[in-house]
Amino acid sequence: MKTLGLIVNPVAGVGGRVGLKGSDGAQILRRALELGAVRDAPRRARLALERLARVRAHVEVVTWPAEMGEDEARAAGFEPRVLGTFSGRPTWAAAEREHGHDTAALGAVGEFVLTSSADTEQAARELLAAGVDLILFAGGDGTARDVCNAVGRRVPVIGVPAGVKIHSAVYATTPAAAGDVAALFLHDRPTAVRLREGEVMDIDEEAFRDDRVSARLYGYLSVPYARGLTQSAKAGGVAGEERALNDVATEVIRDMGPGALYILGPGTTTRTIMTRLGLEKTLLGVDAVRDGALAGSDVTEEGLLRLLETFPEAHIVVTAIGGQGHIFGRGNQQISTAVIRRVGAAGITVIATQTKLLSLEGRPLLVDTGDPALDASLCGYAKVVTGLGERTMYKIGA
Repeated sequence: MKTLGLIVNPVAGVGGRVGLKGSDGAQILRRALELGAVRDAPRRARLALERLARVRAHVEVVTWPAEMGEDEARAAGFEPRVLGTFSGRPTWAAAEREHGHDTAALGAVGEFVLTSSADTEQAARELLAAGVDLILFAGGDGTARDVCNAVGRRVPVIGVPAGVKIHSAVYATTPAAAGDVAALFLHDRPTAVRLREGEVMDIDEEAFRDDRVSARLYGYLSVPYARGLTQSAKAGGVAGEERALNDVATEVIRDMGPGALYILGPGTTTRTIMTRLGLEKTLLGVDAVRDGALAGSDVTEEGLLRLLETFPEAHIVVTAIGGQGHIFGRGNQQISTAVIRRVGAAGITVIATQTKLLSLEGRPLLVDTGDPALDASLCGYAKVVTGLGERTMYKIGA
């Protein structure tokens, strides 16, 4: 019998769809909830655990109480061993009332315990002390930092991507892939999964919200690696690509139809399109243009859906994350499943320079919207705009 340590950061990624570009800190969490954000990390944790169902008889789950893992483990059919306690701990609503705040915006989340990064670190330390064979955690780059602070490289760790940014190389490509990696490592084919050092990267979220990327390396975790299931760290752009970016931008602008709405995802590649149009791009946000004019800047999911009600003919333009290949589900959660379904697969344009595609070393572009059915419908081969009059057929996977 192998043991799987489970940690869920229940509020990881809540700022994504509402355009807050992160979820670190109580003030940001409150703002996200006021904007109508929903918690998705618990559901993504369950998607990973469901892939472990086939080895349930051979794996014991050890976790923390309630929404930090116990609830998700039970929902996936496990009978977990629960460490720690939340007895007497304040809920979000109680903490807000203590500070004289109106708790109405917290909704159902107000009934949950006020968890913190200190809880994540304590949970990881206790799982290490319990001698688990692998820690599976659901969260973002901040959660990875907390786990790294607690356990270092003393126990293998794999992350379920549930944050906004996911720069670190300690995550599986999707929640389902995280479950598959854990199953392979713990039971199915341990010899087929090698351990490697994965970088734990994080950024300054305040700078991130001001369109500045200030990333740094915080340490390493020991990560089970399986090709196609475990992602790499986010790679930066390559110097000298300005002409290639301009060629891609020119091709996209040339194809823009009158009256149609164009939703542009984050990144330097899409920023070049805006620059050629004479518009200011929110580098790390989602913008919209129509007939060469700005239709929306740093738009949230709700804002995009309102624009789509006004302008039914619409297109989505996204680029791949360098070194990782994700086109949906990393840093552009505002382009949600509802937005994608409203536009339709035929309205999606993927852009990337040849250098960026070559950096993937043959790995597919990836979609991780959180909706397995939608992800499956987007898989296959797509034409990627790579230059003036140039398109490359490239595989998309989930």
